[in-house]
Order: sequence, then structure tokens, then C-alpha cells
Amino acid sequence: MKPSEGYIKLIINPKSGASSSKLVVRRFVKYLRENGFDVRSEFTTSLAHAQSLSTEAAVDYNCGMIIASGGDGTVREVAHGLEGSDKPMMILPSGTENLLANELGYDERLKTAIRTFDNALIRSLDLCKADSRIFTSIAGAGFDGDIVHLVDHHRKGHITHMEYFLPILETYHNHKFPVITVEADGQHVFTGHCLIIFGNISRYALGLSILHNADFSDGLLDLCIYKCNSKFRLIKHSLMTILKIHPRSSDVIYRQCKNIKISSDANVKTEIDGDPGPNLPLNVSIIPQAVKVLVPPNAKPAGIRTRLARLIY
Repeated sequence: MKPSEGYIKLIINPKSGASSSKLVVRRFVKYLRENGFDVRSEFTTSLAHAQSLSTEAAVDYNCGMIIASGGDGTVREVAHGLEGSDKPMMILPSGTENLLANELGYDERLKTAIRTFDNALIRSLDLCKADSRIFTSIAGAGFDGDIVHLVDHHRKGHITHMEYFLPILETYHNHKFPVITVEADGQHVFTGHCLIIFGNISRYALGLSILHNADFSDGLLDLCIYKCNSKFRLIKHSLMTILKIHPRSSDVIYRQCKNIKISSDANVKTEIDGDPGPNLPLNVSIIPQAVKVLVPPNAKPAGIRTRLARLIY
């Protein structure tokens, strides 16, 4: 991008991220302005506000590009506002997990932001739709839905990984493994005790490669059903997932499809991009190549070792 191609809209979630992330944003803005770019910053007051700011920028002829600075929720809403637009989106990740950013190859270093901007490598990004809600990355029904709802109940602003510890233990102790029915592209896939992960990216929390075949621009949803009716099986599934051998298990069903329908007679919670979702039933679909996004050159999704190293250092 050249300065003559329009101003850059920077949409910032001020509640997201540590001080180090905020410092990267300030230094990157300085870099852009020193190179002649007109950067116009807006601070969000809510996720809906992030989408509104993005929608306004998408239809502004004088805007050449949008940068989202925040966590998965902020990035999701900015992407939603850009659906169908030819304006590219760049990410400055500053959330707890940064699922989409990590999948695209981003990290929180200034040199990565500069390299991404300067190379201007653009990929198409599919969007997912759960009932009327848009998401970019990954969602789940059952066990992880309960965890996310508990975390959200106790949330008081920016959260850390440690704030998931007690909700995970509580959910592990109390979860009842409900009977869930899953259909994919109109065909019955499974009915039984299970937990379900589905979405558009290969890596989940801490880099777990659950949806190992997922490609964020292939126009397909990836669906992973863990048949599970006990705590013992849950531990078994967890270990197999860490070892990346879960797809070979007879207790796991893996599909790629364009539409998913999930239902249950029980009160089953869901999560969408790490935020609380609606209770089942849920209808999920894919919106192919909905957004243009800048990606770091030669980047790969960040796996478990990379994520853990970032947490430590």
C-alpha cells in the first residue's frame, strides 16, 4: 500500500492486551506515520462498536485499509464489518489466545507487523455463520461451551490463561456429557454422548491441532466429534489430541462440509470464537472468501511449543 491509496483506519480495543502489546501498536503507528501514511485511530466501546467502525471504513472511498488491534472478539467483529469489501484487513493481536492471528502466522512483535505491512501479501478469509452470528475461527458445543460460559461469568475485563484453570476443573467435575445429534450437509453423522469442535482454522487454544485439515480460505467447515461419555474418555481424547493422533481414533469423527446442524434435548451450551454462544440447536454455514486479509510472508500456524514459548518469554 502507498500513502496515496488512502488513509488507514486503526480500530483498537483499549481493554485488550498487556502493556507490551499496546507498546507495539504505538511503535507501529509511529512507523506508518514516519513513512507518510495517514493513520486514523478509533477506540472501541463494545464489540458491536468495532463492527460499526469497520462497516463505516469499508464503504469510505478514502479509506485504503483497516487494522484491527485486539483479541479474537475484536478481530471477528472487524472482519464481519468488512464482509464483501475489497479493503484488506491487518491484525495487531493483543488478546489471550489470538486464535485467528496465530493461524495466519502473526505474533505480537513489531518486526512481524512491519514485515506483514511491507510485503502486502493478501489471502482470502472465509467467515462462518452460527445462526445469525458471524465467527472467524473455531466454535464448540458441550464441554468447552460450559468452560467459556463460566469464564465469561467471572470476567472483569482482559483475561489471562490462568483464569481458565478453575472453570476447566469445575467443568471436568460437573459435566454430564449430553446426547447430541449432528448433521453435515443434510446427512446424519452422529447421535450420542459427545463434545464437538467445528470451524475454519486448524489450531485451538494453546495451539492444539484439533481441526488439523482446516484451511481458512477453502470454503469448507471442519467438524470434529469426540464420542465421549465419561471423564476417562475425556482424558484419553485430550492426550490423543496433544499427540495429534485423535483423527485415527474410532471414537472420533472428522468431516469437512459446508453446513452443520447440531441439536440436543439437553441444555447444551456453545462457544463461538471464545465467547459464549447460544444454547443448542445451532445451524452453522460457511461464507467463502468473504474478507481480504494481510498475512505475514512464509508464515505458518503457531503450534503448542510456539504458544508455550510465547507464554514463558
